[in-house]
Amino acid sequence: MGSEKDNILIKSDGPIIVGAGPSGIAVAACLKEQGIPSLVLERSDCIASLWQYKTYDRLKLHLPKQFCELPLFGYPKNFPKYPTKKQFVSYMEAYANHFNIKPMFNQSVTSAEFECENNVWRVCTQDCVYESRWLVVATGENAEAVVPEIQGIERFEGVVRHTSEYKSGCEFRGKRVLVIGCGNSGMEVSLDLCRYNASPFMVVRNSVHVLPREMFGLTTFGIAMALLKWLPLRMVDRLILFMANLTLGNTEKLGLRRPKTGPLELKNATGKTPVLDTGALSLIKSGNIKVVEQGVREITRNGAKFMDGQQIAFDSIVLATGYKSNVPFWLKGSDFFTDDGMPKTPFPNGWKGENGLFTVGFTRRGLLGTTCDARKIASEVTRQWRSMKCDSRHEFRAK
Repeated sequence: MGSEKDNILIKSDGPIIVGAGPSGIAVAACLKEQGIPSLVLERSDCIASLWQYKTYDRLKLHLPKQFCELPLFGYPKNFPKYPTKKQFVSYMEAYANHFNIKPMFNQSVTSAEFECENNVWRVCTQDCVYESRWLVVATGENAEAVVPEIQGIERFEGVVRHTSEYKSGCEFRGKRVLVIGCGNSGMEVSLDLCRYNASPFMVVRNSVHVLPREMFGLTTFGIAMALLKWLPLRMVDRLILFMANLTLGNTEKLGLRRPKTGPLELKNATGKTPVLDTGALSLIKSGNIKVVEQGVREITRNGAKFMDGQQIAFDSIVLATGYKSNVPFWLKGSDFFTDDGMPKTPFPNGWKGENGLFTVGFTRRGLLGTTCDARKIASEVTRQWRSMKCDSRHEFRAK
């Protein structure tokens, strides 16, 4: 690879969008609707690469499809209430085709910085330099796997997988598997492992809200959204928890302590999503999924030692430890993001920075948040675009 000065320079009339996941594609579509071009850069070789390459086979949308639509183009009517991974990817591909969005694939952004003297964003990849008046950061909250440092894990003789590498329980048939993490991924992986006669032991170190995906024939999320139109958030939380306890029983008896803060309030404050149960809870009750309430002290050659001193043998380990933003590694000279790569300004105002910088996919509110921010970004860029075109016409007439 040559130096940056040897790279091809490409100037874009419209915004440069970094990331061809749902967030980046949604912004490109909203801009296209306004007649504004954009240039989408993607480090992988496809759109929605996280969904295509780093999710398990049995994944479905956790929320009903009407809450997971991107702007201006809905799901096919024949899709089920909770589309599968394959169906969601096909929706994304149809969405990009509908708006004729053609990302530049295999373009991994190494740096992006605003040049004050030229009033442009300069975005560098391994072989090109791109310039634009606007930059949209659409790499999202889940760009990189979080792999915690656990003492002794390098000694473990079995298979270790992060959920980004986990495809199905087929690989772990009949094995004793330590699942570290009890969020939606940890629960779903544990459920999937049981379907292949594996024995999952799920580490539940922190408190967690587990809610039924549906209550009384209605989706829990839909109930919450409807109640929030009429009632304060904390009252909605109390009602949701009351109904969840009627439906699921007392989860604390299963080793799943609820946080003191309600599920919606906690989601708004920290981004921590409640677990929507799709069948794992019944397997915890039956003992097929074993809950380990103690944290891992260290990994041994053939198992793990826990904080209470007990030691258990395992054949494999699955790290359901989540994802993080990678923005701090490539966005330079901006103090808009925290060290964790999240906008410092909370939702709903974290979509716009200075000097033509925008962000989408960092709301911790899923595709609903993406849709909201994509529309705002397109509206603001359109306003600036038209203002600039108007100014240039006036300047031409003056000459």
